[in-house]
Amino acid sequence: MSQFQAYSIMFLTGGFLYCGIEILARGYSHISMFLAGGTCFLMVGVVEFLLGGTASVISQMLVCGLMITTVELFVGVIVNRHLHLNVWDYSGQQYNFMGQICLLYTNLWILLSCPMIFLHDYMEYILLGYKIPEYHIF
Repeated sequence: MSQFQAYSIMFLTGGFLYCGIEILARGYSHISMFLAGGTCFLMVGVVEFLLGGTASVISQMLVCGLMITTVELFVGVIVNRHLHLNVWDYSGQQYNFMGQICLLYTNLWILLSCPMIFLHDYMEYILLGYKIPEYHIF
């Protein structure tokens, strides 16, 4: 399988998972969330690459959670602010920024990053034959 095919499958997986989480949490999703989810899932691998093989799972989770929050901010500014689609609004949440991101969801993304890190590595192992890294918590 080519890298393009493998990462396309991983993008689709991330998109469907992200939308699935949203549908479970609030009953609906949006195509923009599919695109954001696919992008975030691919970026989990970028985070792992940039942090290096010795990075702990906890540090990867923190960086991934912040990365997902950043993607949500950019998508939110485009989709909600510029295109006025009003897909979500966190204005009622404490510690929100522009109604597009908030501390509660950042913390949830940090927690959900853990299974995504393992799933990403496992998919690279299955689809591309990459070695599964040795994990350590701290």
